Amino acid sequence: MPDILVADDHPLFRDALRRAVLTAVPAAQVHAADSVQALLGLLERYPDADLLLLDLHMPGARGYSALAHIRGQYPGLPTVVVSGHEEAPVARRALAHGASGYIPKSSPVEDIVAAIGTVLDGDVWLPPTLVDDDDDGLRPDEAAAAAQVATLTPQQFRVMAMIAEGLLNKQIAWDLGVSEATVKAHMTAIMRKLGVGNRTQVALIASHLAVDQDALPPLPDDDG
Repeated sequence: MPDILVADDHPLFRDALRRAVLTAVPAAQVHAADSVQALLGLLERYPDADLLLLDLHMPGARGYSALAHIRGQYPGLPTVVVSGHEEAPVARRALAHGASGYIPKSSPVEDIVAAIGTVLDGDVWLPPTLVDDDDDGLRPDEAAAAAQVATLTPQQFRVMAMIAEGLLNKQIAWDLGVSEATVKAHMTAIMRKLGVGNRTQVALIASHLAVDQDALPPLPDDDG
């Protein structure tokens, strides 16, 4: 039986996606997550999952950062982005970051079912209304940030996401159930992989993957 992961923080839409999956693949085992941290836990339990339906906006995600990380760590996992954004450039950027499909949340159930089947068959799904041109919409800094984020381990990605949200080391340690020394060790590894020298620059790398950069929270201070 195929294992299909659904990651969305809205219970009603998560349930709607579950029903669409079971319509498309009645024998599927559906595993749901309401945050990126919960999703990373599911991926560790189901590393050979057959499909991921991923919301762009949920706790622990900043735009395309979770997509870039998952595509780097699980390149064989077809991922369909599900989003409230209706703009063609947002959809094209998702495909450029490695998504196999893009489903606007306003789509009728029939389209969601068709998208699931299409991607499971190995093809790419993009609603005709969002097909604009061949420009993938990625700036060089965004493409570079995605490549760097893809190299992080799941725990390093969790720490980076928390830094991007402005949390201090002691808050990150508490949330992850580890020591501050462990967080600092992760920070050192993250900065080395991202090629930066402080936590503000780490947050800046993450900001390159935001969908709407004008809506970003202030960058955290460097003092941890």
